[in-house]
Amino acid sequence: MESFKYFWEDFTENKEIFLGSYVVSEEEILNFARKFDPQYFHTDPLLAKDSSFGGLIACGWHTCSIMMRLMCDNFLNQTSSMGAPAVDHLRWLLPLRPGDIIDGFWDVVAKRESKSKPNLGIIKARIQGFNQEGNCIITMEPTLLIFKRSRNQSNNLI
Repeated sequence: MESFKYFWEDFTENKEIFLGSYVVSEEEILNFARKFDPQYFHTDPLLAKDSSFGGLIACGWHTCSIMMRLMCDNFLNQTSSMGAPAVDHLRWLLPLRPGDIIDGFWDVVAKRESKSKPNLGIIKARIQGFNQEGNCIITMEPTLLIFKRSRNQSNNLI
C-alpha cells in the first residue's frame, strides 16, 4: 500500500478541490443511454425535442459516471481507498445536455477513524458538478473507506 500517494491522513476537511472539467458529446450520451438507460429522452434526439426536457439529455447515472471519472483522474486512483459503502443525498438538479461542460468539485465534510478497523479512516465528502453557466447540476455525498498511512508521513494535498 505504500505505493499510493494519498492516505486518510492526507485529506483535509473543508478544503474544496477542483476536479477538472468534462465535455459531454451527443454521441456519448446516446451510447451510454442505449446500453444502460434506453429511455427516449436519452436515446432519440427527435423524440426528446417533444419531451418536457425540450431535447436530448444525459442519463443521471451517466452524469454520476462522469463525476466518478473526474475523481479517479484527479486523486482517487492514487488513493489507498477501499471504496465507498454508501452515497447519500444524490440529486440531479438540472439535466446534462450535449456539448455541456461539467466542472467537478470535491470537499471533505467530515472525517473520522474507524472504530472497528484501526488501519482505516472514514471520509464523508460532498461532490458537486456545475455546468458552463455555473448552475449546479448534480450533488452527492459519498462515504469512503481509506487506509491510514503506516508511517508518519503526510502529503496534505487533498
